[in-house]
Amino acid sequence: MKLYYSPGACSLSPHIVLCEAELPYELIKVDLREKMTETGEDFRSVSPNGYVPVLVLDDGRKLTEGPAIIQYLADRVPEKKLAPTTGTFERYNLQQWLNFISTELHKTFSPLFNANMPDQAKKLFRETLASRFQWVADNVSAHPYLLGNDFTVADAYLFVVLRWAKLMSIDISRWSSLVQYKKRIADRPAVKRALQEEGLGAD
Repeated sequence: MKLYYSPGACSLSPHIVLCEAELPYELIKVDLREKMTETGEDFRSVSPNGYVPVLVLDDGRKLTEGPAIIQYLADRVPEKKLAPTTGTFERYNLQQWLNFISTELHKTFSPLFNANMPDQAKKLFRETLASRFQWVADNVSAHPYLLGNDFTVADAYLFVVLRWAKLMSIDISRWSSLVQYKKRIADRPAVKRALQEEGLGAD
């Protein structure tokens, strides 16, 4: 399998899951500004949308959109328990979290990365994120991971989004449970490996 990624972007989530799953993979770095891969390939020939992640299977089929990719990878290694069994209530709980992270956190961060977004608008997005983080903090205060005692692909995704807070001048230290949660994920060997492979620090 090939994973097209950009360091620290949302593609870090499937990268972490690949490491957790111990599946073989090849990383291909993408310059998102120039839409070129490190091998000189036009990235739009891989992904017409021009964004990561893209997972290319050994038979040439492609998956885009992080939540779909990480569930696919989890289902490849059910013994790792990276996702609850399909059809169970717990699986729908996982999908609930993936949708929340994708729509309420990830997409609320997106305008903050836009240099043309007015500062007043960015202030509103930061305030929205603060209210969302409060809800997440309440949910991770009682258990090690989002779904309880087991690390799942939702934790990989949330960890990546939480890393963006510092970059966007959002201080999460006011939520001690979030700080502890983020450190718990960062300390996992698979997460350390993915960060190292992308040339990133723990923060």
